[in-house]
Amino acid sequence: MTKQIAVVGGGVVGVCTAFFLAEAGHDVVVVERHHNVAEESSFANAGIVSSGYATPWLVPSLPKKLLSCISQTAAPVLIKPGMDRALRRWVKRWMSENELERYRINSTRMQRVAYYSREILQQLREHFQLDYEHTRGVLHLLRSERDIKAAEPARELLNDNEVPHQMLDADAAREIEPALGYRAELAGALYMPNDEAGNCPLFAKQMRQIVQSMGVQFQFTSTVRAIEPDGGRVSLRIDDRTFSADAVVLAAGSDSAQLLKPLGIEVPLYPVRGYSATASIKNFDEAPRAALQDETYKVAITRMGGRVRVAGIAELGTRTSELHKSALRTLIKVGSDWFPNAANYNTSTFWCGARPMLPDGPPLLGATPVRNVYVNIGHGSNGWAMAAGSGKIVADIVSGFTPEVDMDGLTLSRYG
Repeated sequence: MTKQIAVVGGGVVGVCTAFFLAEAGHDVVVVERHHNVAEESSFANAGIVSSGYATPWLVPSLPKKLLSCISQTAAPVLIKPGMDRALRRWVKRWMSENELERYRINSTRMQRVAYYSREILQQLREHFQLDYEHTRGVLHLLRSERDIKAAEPARELLNDNEVPHQMLDADAAREIEPALGYRAELAGALYMPNDEAGNCPLFAKQMRQIVQSMGVQFQFTSTVRAIEPDGGRVSLRIDDRTFSADAVVLAAGSDSAQLLKPLGIEVPLYPVRGYSATASIKNFDEAPRAALQDETYKVAITRMGGRVRVAGIAELGTRTSELHKSALRTLIKVGSDWFPNAANYNTSTFWCGARPMLPDGPPLLGATPVRNVYVNIGHGSNGWAMAAGSGKIVADIVSGFTPEVDMDGLTLSRYG
């Protein structure tokens, strides 16, 4: 049955959701507070579409790394002194997931969505002949024996799931990426040949054109202030007006928790800020061919056409738009360590954006206790990797179809 459905949020997750809802025959409108799609978390992210290595941010080795970060000038995690109550509560739940068994459970749930999403993304790319600066293969750089040991839980999971991967020594890693510099020690690398990277906002803008041709409408510069049940329908308060729909899918990133709370739905969603530096390539022979991840600093380096992007860092407790100089120094260091002659990282275009993180890692997909209100939220730093699959899953649920993915651990029921 055709429904009129509002999708709140025009990031890559919201745009993919709109596509699959329209494909199912629904009348769809996307409500977005910015002037275009992919203007926040999707805008300048790392660009890595990782399925085999889609894991929770909290790995069993991270708490020790957090302690060691306190005295470092370049660190993967920044925590603002004097955490507020909401952050303290979130960090407590986050740290409760610091067990190997919880890591395996959460990783399995995330990878279930990520593998499905990669398949759907490939289908979209081939069907519509999309060109969004796509590259194939991701190389995870391990600077030390400590990094190699820290990667063991992920490697065990890859082995258990028979995921194609290769553990390489430094020389073999440089055969894949010949321009890798020698400023930093390289103990080895984990190569994921089937993982990908690409320009997320470019993909989202191409998908916007496609969904508009299917009849999807966009309401830009429109902020949803509240979502309210309205008989058998749902009412959205958008700025100073009201919009009524048969159903609403919430894909509003970090703002989703504020919209759900008045409905009696509490989700432990917290905005963790991430950073990126994007620089024009000046020496193409010295630039990366594809995508890499520095596992010491949790920073990605991605080739995007004539540019190189260095992205990562997790900053907790800061809600302003101010760029933290320590984060920028870390990005510049990682870029300069591995590809020193590729670009002038000091003159990069710098960006930061909030990643909607749940303490355990997997997203929340599907129905809520409120009739005709659905969620597609909490993807954290894996939003680009999970967007296509999550959109298809939620569209199937809204349409009354059984998703093609096992939904165990992916719904609001996991928070009781």
